[in-house]
Amino acid sequence: MSASRLVSFAEAYTNSSGFDCIIDARSPAEFAEDHIPGAINCPVLDNEERIKVGTIYKQVSPFEAKKIGAALVAKNIGKHIEQLFLDKPKDWKPLIYCWRGGNRSGAMTHVMSKIGWHAMQLDGGYKGFRRFVNQQLPELAAQAHWVVLCGETGTGKSRLLQHLQVAGEQVIDLEELAHHRGSVLGKLPDNGQPSQKFFETEIWRHLSRFDFSKPIYVEAESKKVGNLRVPDAMMEKMRASSCIKLELPLNERVGLLSDDYQHFIEDVALLKTQLACLIDLHGKEQIRIWNELAESKQFEELVKQLLLKHYDPAYQKAIARNFEQVEQAKIYAIKDKSDTSYADLAVQIIQGS
Repeated sequence: MSASRLVSFAEAYTNSSGFDCIIDARSPAEFAEDHIPGAINCPVLDNEERIKVGTIYKQVSPFEAKKIGAALVAKNIGKHIEQLFLDKPKDWKPLIYCWRGGNRSGAMTHVMSKIGWHAMQLDGGYKGFRRFVNQQLPELAAQAHWVVLCGETGTGKSRLLQHLQVAGEQVIDLEELAHHRGSVLGKLPDNGQPSQKFFETEIWRHLSRFDFSKPIYVEAESKKVGNLRVPDAMMEKMRASSCIKLELPLNERVGLLSDDYQHFIEDVALLKTQLACLIDLHGKEQIRIWNELAESKQFEELVKQLLLKHYDPAYQKAIARNFEQVEQAKIYAIKDKSDTSYADLAVQIIQGS
């Protein structure tokens, strides 16, 4: 196969089983922001080298930049082949891409093809992949048969999604993909959110492998989960879809949230920082009272007040305004927050009872 052989992402996706490996030749920083699912990062220029070559290109000349870049690229390609690919057979078929499908992936494709491997270069590179995802996401979201889990904060919607997934059902857990629990207290400790591009890629990855003749379960969310925006087409279809409503006794909701937000119990300063975000809604006096409950470690009372005074009223307004079929939702009452209760509920929902 010729070293100049290009393949579009649409073609590569259709024939993905024909590739033994997808290689992202971009820098680690570019790869971390987003990449084709399943790709491995073999940068022909690392973060610092890419900046160095780019600076020389702008400040000195393209010719000087290309000389220095070529030496670095050759060295790095050799290192990747030596460390990762020497055991690959002659019929090994890697797909290689960079930002636009230009020099970086072209150089690696050329070297690997000269060795004798069936290396192919992704036409348009990562940008071509992004165009494909941007085109596909609205189409897939519109085709999907969404079933939306509703219920006040602390009713265990995320737990139910987990049990539905374990039972073999199709699930998209937006909060898990966004690394955020979707509220003012939803930021997870030591776990920053991914980029918007990566979030969208993960949604596309799930949707692209689902059977649209079967339901896809998702939690009712606002347009943003933390700093990340749910794709408009997906949100529009979700808001028009059928709903399931969960109910759990207040004391069990308090216990469930105490379990899930243990990091706030262990870091009162962090909790107070997040509570400060509610001053505009509830006033300084109410926040002072909640801070005192946190400082005195009266967490159950704090959670109860937050539910009754903040989360429940906000939820009732938002759900009625945004989800068209919530009034027709089938209601499932859960007796307690145990895993057994949610596993049983998952079975009940799947069976349609």
